[in-house]
Amino acid sequence: MQSLRMIENWPVPTAAAAVVRADGSVAGSYGPLEHRFPLASVTKPLAAYAALLAVEEGAVELDEPAGPEGSTVRHLLAHTSGLAFDEPRPMAEPGNRRIYSNAGFEALGDHIAKATDIPFAQYLHEAVLAPLGMTATELPGSPAKDGVSTVADLIRFAAELQAPRLLAPQTLAAATEVVFPGLAGVLPGYGHQKPNDWGLGFEIRDGKSPHWTGASSSPRTFGHFGQSGTFLWVDPDARAACVALADRAFGPWAIEAWPPLTDAVLAELAQPV
Repeated sequence: MQSLRMIENWPVPTAAAAVVRADGSVAGSYGPLEHRFPLASVTKPLAAYAALLAVEEGAVELDEPAGPEGSTVRHLLAHTSGLAFDEPRPMAEPGNRRIYSNAGFEALGDHIAKATDIPFAQYLHEAVLAPLGMTATELPGSPAKDGVSTVADLIRFAAELQAPRLLAPQTLAAATEVVFPGLAGVLPGYGHQKPNDWGLGFEIRDGKSPHWTGASSSPRTFGHFGQSGTFLWVDPDARAACVALADRAFGPWAIEAWPPLTDAVLAELAQPV
């Protein structure tokens, strides 16, 4: 895809990207697909997928207590547990505010590890990474931000997010719709938003502006970006997903570069073959 060549102008040492169609085929790619990048918060969708599998297996339930008092697995996945951004300190009653929380995902990982008697990184590997053949991906630390992966591996995950084989389709559909609608919150790097809509581990595009996806991205677009210069989005209306990994921390360069890339990718996908 010609649109992916825009990455050549990004002010980053190394970057790689790919576009994956809903049928799992790769529409185009750019850069070293086997290069391992720190994912930062793009770790969260992987952790969330493992959590949803734990729900389907009956190891945990979405509405069972987890995290701070009054919080559930659902609250932790939807960033509504009330926990602070980076420490296990309650800042609000569960369900009242959208407080983006690494601590919440760490509490989620601990909860699943206790419920399954398997360390969360191992559970993620056995439930998600190994079945999808994501052999270069690992979680050496926090389920909120310490994943390491490649574009080649995330192509497999992007295909799974469009045609799930590990999860029931209705489970994924529920996870990529707005949970606790109408809540205000802060999207890191973009400021306060009302509403600040999320699903279960996935951010929902809706009508957010500014945003890290494109002006032409559909409201149903879901995904995540990471502070290490990484993103993954799925646009169900475009029937495609895009993964981009870089080794420069998120900042003004990404705010400027990412939306035009997404718009160019969507425009190219919309062209008749």
